[in-house]
Amino acid sequence: MRLCRFGFTVLCLSLLVCVNSRLQAQRAPSVVSPEVQADRRVTFRLLAPDAKSVGVSVQFEQGIQPMSKADNGLWQATVGPAQPDIYEYDLVVDGLHIVDPANSWLKVWLARSRNLVQVPGEKPMCYEEQPVPHGTVHFHMYPSKSLGVTRNLYVYTPPGYETNREAKYPVLYLFHGFGDSADAWTVIGRANLIADNLLAANKARPLIIVMPYGHTPSAPPVMRSIGNYSSFERDLTEDVIPYVQTNYRASTDQKDRAIAGLSMGGGQSLTIGLGHLELFGWVGAFSSAVPEGENLDKLLAKPELINDKLKLLWIGCGKSDFLFERNQQFLDRLKSDKINHVAHITEGAHEWRLWRLYLNEIVPLLFRPDV
Repeated sequence: MRLCRFGFTVLCLSLLVCVNSRLQAQRAPSVVSPEVQADRRVTFRLLAPDAKSVGVSVQFEQGIQPMSKADNGLWQATVGPAQPDIYEYDLVVDGLHIVDPANSWLKVWLARSRNLVQVPGEKPMCYEEQPVPHGTVHFHMYPSKSLGVTRNLYVYTPPGYETNREAKYPVLYLFHGFGDSADAWTVIGRANLIADNLLAANKARPLIIVMPYGHTPSAPPVMRSIGNYSSFERDLTEDVIPYVQTNYRASTDQKDRAIAGLSMGGGQSLTIGLGHLELFGWVGAFSSAVPEGENLDKLLAKPELINDKLKLLWIGCGKSDFLFERNQQFLDRLKSDKINHVAHITEGAHEWRLWRLYLNEIVPLLFRPDV
């Protein structure tokens, strides 16, 4: 009886070894995607043996680039070369846009999330991680009494913040665009790395950067509405700023507080910054959804007061941006009203490529006595 049991056990173990060996042989190939080549071409891959067609839609190419299928079901395409930058892409499987399952770097967006890939150049870009001291990005969930919900925000503190316990720091409140999440300025905008590199080069003052969530639960679907602006304004002034000043060594002086944003966030920074000159001494707007009509008239009603209170009003926009004309009209209005400002007009469209560069341009100007 014991011998029979022993023989049965050996048989079972042998079967398990055989099955495991067969599974090892049938294991799916390891997928590396994307893979950036030395010549700045990029290879994308997807294991989809049952798919009939697979393509890649990447920001530096027009249209959907077809991928070819190998016998093991692995689809592949190499495209480019691309100029050094960070690009969005997704994969198209039988007509359906999906994210690349082999790449965890995502741009989360309200309507359609996409992957990101970085194509490096010979010299590091302003937003690339370099061998310099790094600050810290903190995540917070805070109770918004003004909105009656719990919300989240990200806070960057510069290198040395934890050890220099007596110092008070100026603060930049930095806003994302329509459809983005609260982490957009760190995940896509690389604001923390831009600040690290500027500080290491002694091109900027050490600062805190606060990145809140720009959408509010009470706003209608069209998030650029004044309803969203007003509810976000309450959250910022009544909840976010007090929370930051309680939990961080943030200066409370108006001259040590800046506000900036992109697209929807640019409109928010103009609305809140110009509407609260007692709170903010520096205002920046990138490709912004500029307030219009009576709302703009109200914000610009006192040019002398704006010039007296603001150290900097910085407006950046690309010539191919769908909001360029709106921004150009705003700049014309500032000029006619004799409101001091800096216009930074560049080539380019409504894209993170510009907004990273704009942040790199404006941060060195902030909190300087000579500006």
